[in-house]
Amino acid sequence: MRFDVVTLFPELFAPFLTTGITRRAFGSGAVDVYLFNPREVAVGNYRRVDDRPFGGGPGMVMMAEPLQKTLEVIDAQRGRGAPVVLFSPIGQRLDHGMVQSLASGDGAVLVCGRYEGVDQRFIDAHVDVQISIGDFVLSGGELPAMVLLDAVARLQPDVLGDADSHHFDSFNPALDGLLDCPHYTRPEAWEGRAVPEVLLSGHHVNIARWRRDQQLCFTARHRPDLIAAARAAGRLSAKDEAVLAKDGAGKNELL
Repeated sequence: MRFDVVTLFPELFAPFLTTGITRRAFGSGAVDVYLFNPREVAVGNYRRVDDRPFGGGPGMVMMAEPLQKTLEVIDAQRGRGAPVVLFSPIGQRLDHGMVQSLASGDGAVLVCGRYEGVDQRFIDAHVDVQISIGDFVLSGGELPAMVLLDAVARLQPDVLGDADSHHFDSFNPALDGLLDCPHYTRPEAWEGRAVPEVLLSGHHVNIARWRRDQQLCFTARHRPDLIAAARAAGRLSAKDEAVLAKDGAGKNELL
């Protein structure tokens, strides 16, 4: 799959694309990432890509023309048809379902806004999807683009060391959309805190049940909305409901 990133700061992506586990996806070509700077197609001695907003007010607005010309360059290389994504406060909140959809597709064009925003006429004419990663403001769309790319890359085959790792991530359908359970590693005792005995038992059925119980109670405590969604979708068994009833209002005695 191919992602084309429209950004005024392509240098921000260099360490991201060559570091960590997900570099396998970018280095192998499982996920191709191409960077396009609108300044390269902007006209004039200063290659201007922004201007003051009509009506007054602080800050600058990214101009429609350089962005459109950048899309034309991208279309000439990859062909038309890829969805154009803009990272924006009004966008749909990025979640696992959206990541899975993108991870199974052919990619997209990711437009990273800067300054006070992007000329609305460009958005109306070219943007197919607007995405938000949360109710806060960043300096630009580069970090959200990296978040999306990282999430998509780790779902590609042979990227993670264990092929099953992502199936047990929080929010994954394999976990009914709930949070993952707590995890422990060596040493068995640390500063007076011991690893739960069941994890040392070697009894796989008991361990699996313990992890499911922990997953349910952990989610009920920290993200009750996910429990409600799983219940509404009929993904909780009678045994699951019994565990939640015993746990009460998030007062988990299982930990």
